[in-house]
Amino acid sequence: MLARERVAVVDHAPTLAELTPGRTGNLSVRRGDRFAATPTGVPYDEFDPADVPVVSLDGEVVAGDMKPTSEVPMHTGIYRRLDAGAIVHTHSTWATTLAVLGEELPPVHYMITAVGRKVPVADYAPYGTDDLAELVVEEMEAADSKACILAHHGLVVTGDDLASAVENTFVVENLCRVYLQARQHGTPAELSEDQLATVEEKFRSYGQ
Repeated sequence: MLARERVAVVDHAPTLAELTPGRTGNLSVRRGDRFAATPTGVPYDEFDPADVPVVSLDGEVVAGDMKPTSEVPMHTGIYRRLDAGAIVHTHSTWATTLAVLGEELPPVHYMITAVGRKVPVADYAPYGTDDLAELVVEEMEAADSKACILAHHGLVVTGDDLASAVENTFVVENLCRVYLQARQHGTPAELSEDQLATVEEKFRSYGQ
């Protein structure tokens, strides 16, 4: 069941160690009405595909030898309402700094268009709850963004697949760092809607 997706979780989970302390990050990848997710409380390189939980969009564990991440409500909430193929959740340093400040990431660099025109911030709610999931989905929908900062918590980022979700997470984390560092030297200027639209158009034909 979801064999390729479970392998993808095993392959990509170790990158969480580069983004988040301890075992506090999680990721998942979806196919149809089910998704494969990292198990809870397990080092990122110490589980196999058979261990990887498979979860329905109703939150029911339907396969796997281990319990899924405690953030299942956030994953199911995003998959039910947003166009996402994969999700990465971290407590990465620079995004979490903005989370502690309760601030969004504004469009100060054109690479923000990888996830939208800004990264909104969702109000605080306890981790692993339906309340948090609802707040996150509402902000992502309103901002038409693939990412959201979670106040006093961390960051969640989506993508078409796990590779793109991981890449988008690194992009957002780097932009959070640039933004916060720039603020130490002045007030960063924001790109206009027209400037962002031009980048979005150029990105449609970018790459090989």
